[in-house]
Amino acid sequence: MSKRILIADDESNIVISLEFLMKREGFEVQVAMDGEAALQAIATQLPDLILLDIMLPRKDGFEVCQQIRANPAWQSIKVLMLSAKGRDTEVSKGLALGADAYMTKPFSTRDLVAQVRQLLGLRSP
Repeated sequence: MSKRILIADDESNIVISLEFLMKREGFEVQVAMDGEAALQAIATQLPDLILLDIMLPRKDGFEVCQQIRANPAWQSIKVLMLSAKGRDTEVSKGLALGADAYMTKPFSTRDLVAQVRQLLGLRSP
């Protein structure tokens, strides 16, 4: 059974590359272009992991992360925050709100895949 990943990002070029990368790694992929759509997608079909941008329209990544962690049915979802905001305050806030990991853009695709596999408890191929 392949793992399901939700990509929540409003920059289409990033979504396209992340979607391609995750599908190439054998994951099922869903996409949400804003925070509200991300929460609706989670409610519809629970992902194993969410790649969550912070700067999202309608609800930012911090709010989405907070709502994920507030819902007992969603506790198993791994949250990997992706953001151009790399200051210690943003990283600390993301982790304090319950993100499992935080990566600053730009990031290497190899590092991202390794982080996703680690969070999902998968061995590298």
